[in-house]
Amino acid sequence: MDKKKVKDYMTYDVVTVDIHGTVKDVIEAIKKTLHDGFPVVDGKEVVGYIAARDLLFAHPSTPVEQVMSRHLIVADPDMSINDAARVIFRSGIQKLPVVDAANSLIGIISNADVIRSQIEHVSPEKVFKFIETLKKLYNVEPTLKREPVTISALLPTQGKIYEDELEGRMYEIKKGLAEPLIVVKRPGRMILVDGHHRAIAAKRLNIRTLDAYIIEINENIELGMERTARTLNLRTLDDIKVLDYARHPLVALTHRLVRHT
Repeated sequence: MDKKKVKDYMTYDVVTVDIHGTVKDVIEAIKKTLHDGFPVVDGKEVVGYIAARDLLFAHPSTPVEQVMSRHLIVADPDMSINDAARVIFRSGIQKLPVVDAANSLIGIISNADVIRSQIEHVSPEKVFKFIETLKKLYNVEPTLKREPVTISALLPTQGKIYEDELEGRMYEIKKGLAEPLIVVKRPGRMILVDGHHRAIAAKRLNIRTLDAYIIEINENIELGMERTARTLNLRTLDDIKVLDYARHPLVALTHRLVRHT
């Protein structure tokens, strides 16, 4: 995760408000973009931030500089995405303007960008916990190595993925930021444990191999996840269903709750 930087996930095309503008200008910007706040600039320099809440009870002719916040938290483009996440979530703000050494605006990073960077994060702890589970369940002594795997050879163990996450994984692969897959290798079989979105993303990009943590088992035993794959009729990555974001079960649940309130 250390290689993931703010500049890799920030939005470069930023809507700004001029310090010499008025509240009316900000209102028009909100109507046009549906954004809830904007960096305030004087030329190219970031001098503040104005949010929709700052407009309460303000007359449309009020100068921006009178209602904007001057207590600005900004990010450096080379800041790690983890550090940006800490700032965003501990401060309670939703967006960080990204500036260069001259305090000129070059982008903006939001809490949504941070969340996107963390989806399907593979940590060494996750790998070792899975190894310990295999040891306990099957009385085996797996070995671990890290090297590229051919994605067409992988047996999937997850029947569906989501289009919005898939787009994020494609972006990361293009930028060289994709996390390794987790794969179990046993005689005659390469089983994909973690990284189904990344594997499908690579396939869409015509990429044949991906970096992976390979957990190797010498014993010729069928794992429970293989039986699950057989039950779901999963044989290749082509058998995985890609669902639109609107069909995500959490979104569906949200819609049901809204209708009943």
